[in-house]
Amino acid sequence: MNPIQRFMRFFYSLLYHPFAFTYDLVAWVVSFGKWNDWVSSILPHLEGTRILELGHGPGHLQRLLLSRGLFVAAIDESKQMGWIAKRRIGTSAKLARGLAQSLPYPGETFDSVVATFPSEYIFDPCTLSEVKRILRSSGRLIVLPAAFPSNKFLNWLYKVTGENPVNFDEAIKERLQKPFCNAGFKTEVEIVEVQSGMLVIINAKK
Repeated sequence: MNPIQRFMRFFYSLLYHPFAFTYDLVAWVVSFGKWNDWVSSILPHLEGTRILELGHGPGHLQRLLLSRGLFVAAIDESKQMGWIAKRRIGTSAKLARGLAQSLPYPGETFDSVVATFPSEYIFDPCTLSEVKRILRSSGRLIVLPAAFPSNKFLNWLYKVTGENPVNFDEAIKERLQKPFCNAGFKTEVEIVEVQSGMLVIINAKK
């Protein structure tokens, strides 16, 4: 692990635990105010009525899913995030504290599993094995690992640097797909354009 990776792991540990109360502000700043728009943009990609969210964070997606009358559950390793999400959602929350590598749910329970902006745990073979176990036949794992904001400055910057998400490198797509394919999922990586930017979405079908 290089120094940058070590720093980012330390930063995320602080953000998800002692400084969890700053998460919404940090997310808003780094996304130019688009974070919640991106999270809600995942909704059309979910199927079925029984949904599990991995890494629920402060609970924004949970509240959206519950407002649609779905059966929703979620798990997060951070107890601080659990407190914040429960305050946001209320008594209807079905939140568990634990690891995605060891999910406390019976086999074939959920139609869709979703993770928005997860850390490296989402690529862990143990996580993917557990997700496959608890998904129903033809169930889907939908992952939003990254997004590109849309504004005039960033559009100019993308052109200058050649990093425009429209030209998302096929090698990067293959690298994102590989862990899911190795776990036995039929996997596609797509770039989805929304009003607030472009989303990278992994669609892994059991």
